[in-house]
Amino acid sequence: MGRFVKLFFRIFIILALVAACSDRTRVIVDADAPLVGKPYKTYVATLRTRTDDGWFTGDRAQELDFVDVDVTIPPGHDGGKIRYNHHVAQPNTYFTFTHRTDYADDRAFSGAIKKALIQQKPGERDVMLYVHGYNNSFSDGVFRTVQLMHDFKLPGIGVHYSWPSAAHPLGYTYDRDSVLYARDGLEQMLRQISKAGPDRIILVGHSLGSMLVMETLRQIEIRDPKWAKRHLGGVILVSPDLDIDVFKKQSSRIAGLPEPFVIFVSKKDRALQLSSRVNGDKARLGILDDASQLSELPVTVVDVSEFAKSSADRHFTVGTSPVLIEFLRKSTEFSTTFNRDAGGRTGILPGTAITVQNATKLILSPLLLRN
Repeated sequence: MGRFVKLFFRIFIILALVAACSDRTRVIVDADAPLVGKPYKTYVATLRTRTDDGWFTGDRAQELDFVDVDVTIPPGHDGGKIRYNHHVAQPNTYFTFTHRTDYADDRAFSGAIKKALIQQKPGERDVMLYVHGYNNSFSDGVFRTVQLMHDFKLPGIGVHYSWPSAAHPLGYTYDRDSVLYARDGLEQMLRQISKAGPDRIILVGHSLGSMLVMETLRQIEIRDPKWAKRHLGGVILVSPDLDIDVFKKQSSRIAGLPEPFVIFVSKKDRALQLSSRVNGDKARLGILDDASQLSELPVTVVDVSEFAKSSADRHFTVGTSPVLIEFLRKSTEFSTTFNRDAGGRTGILPGTAITVQNATKLILSPLLLRN
């Protein structure tokens, strides 16, 4: 244990020094970037305070702010990778901001989303709402939302909830407090998106953002029973940094989890292994190995451990492994945003399936690509 503690502090000191060398709240805008890269628009609600130039810090705001941002993806983009620079705009190499539109209030924001959905083809009027995790700046979350929409070729529009993360490796406690601070904002955002009339809302939470997702769904359930089941077309938790017992308790308060409800896990997630140690050797949901622990819940656990080596970030394997992205994207079930089979269970992916009462665990392997 002593060796681990020493290694833990050594890693965090190095990360802190690296983080101190750059201002991650800085946003570089290049209005001509669409001439080079592929443009995407993302709608964002945030509880971050504004910078002097109108972008966003890691500090907590009192009220939600609503914007949409235009971003370009460089022409040589490799699936799973996000390259950007806080000091210079190079749209031929980096993800680049090109424009920001501010909305006066939540009604204007909802109206803009409704207009954008109407412009989509029938059957493709979905919303993918991404909630970022720990140590994320405003740019980090926006670029990840765009990358997921692009790499997975998702239908509909991308929407992002940017809660006030310190965007610093030593800001874990601040970020966990911010998760609690941001629950009301996410509920407000979900209700506004629902008013825009999408075909489906697919809610995606990563890492600590998964705790925010679950806390918010529990909160809505107390006020408005079965709202989530009526209004959400699916929930995806990616590498959730969430205590397993807490997750089960949150789920038990929700009368009917939205379906499908998918949890991507990896036993090789180093960030969650570290989080488990920091949290008193309590295993996090994102490294769950035994599906029987969730046997009473109608969830699908997808184990992507075997793809960790092809991932640039083992804490987001599902979005950073080019091999896994290609595999998921070509899956008919995934590309149609989680169809269900005739029995009503999630028919998400081919793989080795283990069913324990209500829960199903799927183990994916690169070997499946050869079949």
